[in-house]
Formats: sequence, C-alpha cells, structure tokens
Amino acid sequence: MLSAVTISLVPEARGGPFVFWNGLAEGCAQAAALGFDAVEVFPRDASALEVSQLRTLLEQHRLKLAAVGIGGGWVAHKLTLTQPDSDRRGRARDFIRGIIDVAADFHAPAIVGSMQGRAEGEVTRDQALAWLGEGLSELGNYAERKGVPLLYEPLNRYETNLHSRLSDAAAWIRSLPTRNVRLLADLFHMNIEERELGAALQSAGDLLGHVHFADSNRQAIGFGHTDPTAVIAVLRRLGYQGYLSAEILPLPTPEAAARQAIAAFKHATQATPLASGSSC
Repeated sequence: MLSAVTISLVPEARGGPFVFWNGLAEGCAQAAALGFDAVEVFPRDASALEVSQLRTLLEQHRLKLAAVGIGGGWVAHKLTLTQPDSDRRGRARDFIRGIIDVAADFHAPAIVGSMQGRAEGEVTRDQALAWLGEGLSELGNYAERKGVPLLYEPLNRYETNLHSRLSDAAAWIRSLPTRNVRLLADLFHMNIEERELGAALQSAGDLLGHVHFADSNRQAIGFGHTDPTAVIAVLRRLGYQGYLSAEILPLPTPEAAARQAIAAFKHATQATPLASGSSC
C-alpha cells in the first residue's frame, strides 16, 4: 500500500477536509519532505489545474498523482449528476470528463463524491439513482477509454441520501452496465454509517479502488478513536495495493496533520503482519 496526502486548489472549500491549501508547489514540497508517496489534488475545475506545473513538481519531488477530486464542481459551480435540470446534469458530466482527461494524463482516477448529489424536492431517490447510474456508466466508459478507473465515493447520511454504506453501493455498482467504476472507501464516512469497518471493506471486494485514511473525527488517524489494525488486515486479505490517502482536516495545523497522517500510515502498515502471499 502507498501513502498520499491531499492538496486543495478550491478557495471556496477553504477549511474543508484537505491538508495543504497554499498551491501545488508548496503542497508537493511538503508531501515529499514528509515521505508521502503521492498527492491527491482537488482543483476548482480542469482548466484551473496547471498540468505542466504539476508534472514538473511530481517529477522534481518523485511523487505520483494518486487521484483527482471533482468536488469543485459542486462547491464552486453547484453542479451534480442528479439535478432535475437536464442541461445542468449535462454540464456536470462535461465537468467530470474534463477532470478525467487531466487525471488520465497521470494514470490517475477521478473521484465522484459530492457531485453525486442527492434526492430532494421533486427528485425522488429512484430518479436520482437512475440519473446517477446513467452518469457513472457513461463516465466510467469514458474513463476506460482513457485507461483509468472512475471512483465513486459513498458519503455519510448528512451529505447524501443515495448511498452511504459500502455494501449497498457495491451491489448497485455491480448492476450498472459499466465495469469501470470502483469504490472509494472513506473511513470517516464509514465510521458514521458502518457497523464494522473491516466487514464493510470486505463487502466491497474487488471493487475497492481507493481509501481515504481518516479518523472518526475527520482528523488524521490517531487523533480520533479509529483503530486501523482491522482495516489494514482486511486490505491485505483483499490484495489491495492502492493508496491510503489523508483526506483530513488540517488540524491542529496542516503540517501537524500531515506529520500525524504519515506516522499513522507507517505504523499501521508496518505493525500489521503481512498475510501469506500479499505485499504492500
């Protein structure tokens, strides 16, 4: 397994659960200095991400791009895949395609989280899920042509009323016509919604594509009450070799949060014995 830390480039989201906020150059430099393997970047939109700068910084600091978030589509542009206006749903898909294009240049997936939307007002849950399924199927196939998966993140009940548990989301994803959508398991959301973290991860099985390594209070692992031991053990049994990414609040300071996140990653992955035939 590999470590990653988040960099937000969305001014409207300042104060949210991302570690570094002061640009790509500073974020990449700090990530590398602390020993992270990769960064996870959240741009305001595809055009705002300076691809050449990012490529140079990743090469300079020997980092990878773990994933690109699309939350700016909701935070900055108020777009989701489940809005009743078909033009806005179309704009949401275009926005996500733009992020997929950028991410694919680095062999990284895009993350559909807050842009999934919710059922509200005139939009029933069945209708919202139908629109979400259409959007993810189209975008999953688009990402497949680019050579990368598309990540779907179940969120807690306060952020969406569509899918909040991994097992439900996994069964639903398996029913879609695309075979290129993977699950993002966020331990913070799971601490709210799941009975047991390890069992929930097991239910995702081969659909598991990415993990947000966050504690119960959305701070770095070790600052809340989450015990990552069972989590790491299940991930090893599943043969998961992807990222544990610190999408966490920058508390008490960004540097302190990042230091705790990488220390927790190293402790958890080194303290948990390797299962036979597995590797990190």
